[in-house]
Amino acid sequence: MRRTAMKVRSILAAAAILLAAGTAYAQETIKIGNIVVTAGPLKGPGEPTLTAIDIAVEEINAAGGINGKPIEIVRFDTGSDPKQASVGTRKLAQDDGVLAIAGPFSSGESAVALNDAERLKVLMMPTSASAPGLTDGRTYGWRLTEDETKQFGRLLKSIKANGIKADTAEIVYISEEVVSNAAGTKLYPALLAEAGIKHGNPIAVQYKSFDMSAQAAQIMQANPDLVAIAALPESASKVIKELRRQGFQGRIIGSQIFADPNVAELFGPEGDGTLLVAGFWKGRTEASQSFNDKFVEETGKRGIHKLGAHHSDAQAYDTIYLLKQVMEQAGVTGDPAKLAEEREAIVAGMEGVRFSGILGDDICFAGHDAELPGYIIEIKGGEWTKFDEAPADKCD
Repeated sequence: MRRTAMKVRSILAAAAILLAAGTAYAQETIKIGNIVVTAGPLKGPGEPTLTAIDIAVEEINAAGGINGKPIEIVRFDTGSDPKQASVGTRKLAQDDGVLAIAGPFSSGESAVALNDAERLKVLMMPTSASAPGLTDGRTYGWRLTEDETKQFGRLLKSIKANGIKADTAEIVYISEEVVSNAAGTKLYPALLAEAGIKHGNPIAVQYKSFDMSAQAAQIMQANPDLVAIAALPESASKVIKELRRQGFQGRIIGSQIFADPNVAELFGPEGDGTLLVAGFWKGRTEASQSFNDKFVEETGKRGIHKLGAHHSDAQAYDTIYLLKQVMEQAGVTGDPAKLAEEREAIVAGMEGVRFSGILGDDICFAGHDAELPGYIIEIKGGEWTKFDEAPADKCD
């Protein structure tokens, strides 16, 4: 009996030591949540952001972490389902005790998850969501992204300023994708009209459609100068190739939705002359180029083919560095006993913050949205080239 009792006491003591060690470990890291997407229709543009965030975390931890403690990333995968973004927010905030959340990826996911972040009082910074007004009226929702309205408007101004024929346009959009639908039915029509460019009724296509011949034929009948496409890269490629097959000679344009360097390869020869707008240019600074090169190398090691960093990748990378800056200034410790207090300190630190990163220098926020530069990209000779650029707007 005595031996049995001693064994029980030893087991309990060992368990207590392990529990204490686990608690100590939790207190010795800075937990940041990361809502990601590695499956479903958003997998292509969304999955590489994991690499961007991992690069930032590795760099920061190698330099001493945040206030002397390493960053610990806790991830949740939505599978491209907005409902799962809500589940992920609750898990990360309530079960995992993260100090802030980077993500979700898309506007559709973020529109849902930001409501949970507001209720749970934890800072959330979507990594790619660009739908206008997404953070309006929120306390805990911020984003280091530029909305589609401003960026597409910059593209149209550049087209006009550079003497490209743009009297008429047709619009094609993906009906099931939130941002594509909003851009194609509301944003594009309004901005084209504002720019004095006449356009027809927006033409809807479905994400899974393989045959775009009917939609292309409808566009060919109108014979526009421009075709504005609101779609993710794969769908945009199908539309472009069918248009060129049917003989369309005008310019094809797009906003940030398919502004991925991989489209230069995906679109093939039919994509030459396509104009779009992006929030990141790899050659802006040495740091921007260094990140781009490291990103291409690291994604390759993970079996992901990338010709360059998408602006959402750069935004994800800079988001981690912005969180580092704010957390250091707030004196964050990562102590679970101070979780609510430190979450509030982080959110308070976002007010009036200025940040310099690979996206831009001295970035400020209008409301809760960053003011970023815009880069007009032309696919030329199968290459991703800079056609024009617009500086970031000033904050009040």
